[in-house]
Amino acid sequence: MSASTLAAAPYQSVDLHAGTIRYRVAGHGPSLVFVHGLFMNGDLWRGVVAELAERYRCFVPEWPLGAHEWPMHPDADLSPPGVATLILEFIEALELHDVTLVGNDTGGALCQIAISRRPARVARLALTNCDSYESFFPPSLRAFQVLPRIPGATWLLAQALRPRVVRRAFAKSVAKRIPATPQLDVLFAPTLRCAHVRRDLRKFCTRVSSRQTLEAAKTFASYERPVLIVWGQDDWFFPQSHGRRLAESFPNARLECVDDSRTLVPEDQPVRLAALIAEFVGTYVAETQPA
Repeated sequence: MSASTLAAAPYQSVDLHAGTIRYRVAGHGPSLVFVHGLFMNGDLWRGVVAELAERYRCFVPEWPLGAHEWPMHPDADLSPPGVATLILEFIEALELHDVTLVGNDTGGALCQIAISRRPARVARLALTNCDSYESFFPPSLRAFQVLPRIPGATWLLAQALRPRVVRRAFAKSVAKRIPATPQLDVLFAPTLRCAHVRRDLRKFCTRVSSRQTLEAAKTFASYERPVLIVWGQDDWFFPQSHGRRLAESFPNARLECVDDSRTLVPEDQPVRLAALIAEFVGTYVAETQPA
């Protein structure tokens, strides 16, 4: 399958209570809904979708986490629980059933909060390296929670990301295979040019708390649906022990470790990740099909 599958898909939109969410759809089959992290957009999943679209219907939204083109309503609740509610509302608005939710980085924490609130909406969960438990955000990134509380600091943070050398350094900290410069420019452009996007980003970051992921974790033992944990081995922020802890907390979870990858497993190892997701979803979909 060509890696242009996602790029060729036209943007669609759905109006939710917090605002309009843009998304793209590629492929046919059982539904997968993807959740990216902070300063990311749906392009993070382009290599994964290219491998999966022949067998699965891939929904790739643009969540309001700093790289989104369309700001949310001024009064939108963009706390992590608020964005987790958006994920659930997206699934409901599109009338999706038997959904596999796939999350990475900050998006993985949002997926955890989502299943803790409405477990029946998510048939299967796949998580790659992500925030969890006491690590939301990781200690080395706590400045993203504190600095935006200072008036004007979000604008200063955006300006600090303007030099391309800074963007590349940021990308290198989370991925071994750094996206091309034009793609990095697209990721940071909304925060740089739009005050309303910076407002959304500030809302989210200042409301992040490990209390939210710890509270979600209390429900994991009762989530008996299938869970796949895929963990990059060379992560600077989320060590392998975090992946093991997640896998041990769910009653029906499987852990797969991936070499040569940092936080952004979809960027570093898209083919391997796609193969694991395809096998995982395929196994359980086959089991639920009528004879």
